Amino acid sequence: MNLTELNPKELLQLQADATNELRRRDIVRTQNNPLGDYTEWLVAKSLNLDLANNSKAGYDAIDSNGVKIQIKGRRITPKNKSTQLSAIRNLQEKDFDELIAVIYDEHFNISEAVAMPHVVVAEHATYRKHVNAHIIFIKGPILSDPRVKSIKQVLCS
Repeated sequence: MNLTELNPKELLQLQADATNELRRRDIVRTQNNPLGDYTEWLVAKSLNLDLANNSKAGYDAIDSNGVKIQIKGRRITPKNKSTQLSAIRNLQEKDFDELIAVIYDEHFNISEAVAMPHVVVAEHATYRKHVNAHIIFIKGPILSDPRVKSIKQVLCS
């Protein structure tokens, strides 16, 4: 199939079909952008975590010791190189114990994958009033923080 020959509606239909098939395979759990669901599935599968119900606010998975984990993914493209994760709501409530962030290139290859305790997120995140949430970038200071550990090898194996 040559994607360049498809019109916009056909491309969107192809994306919808791919998302439906990923859902049938229990890889994604919603009809939203599959990046978040895929990242949650990949991290949970690789680290043997139990995914929380979609309705759980503040965390996405839990490990065998009861550690609550927020999972975030970000895809970098030539047109958008930002490593900003999606909004972290209610950070001060400490709904999660650890945050795992996975940064992909435009072809979904993992370029960074890190785990960090809540305290590190709280130190590095910035509150943005217009989104009523904290934001964090996975670059520079956070990557050099000794409390942040790389889990890229585990996710790529």
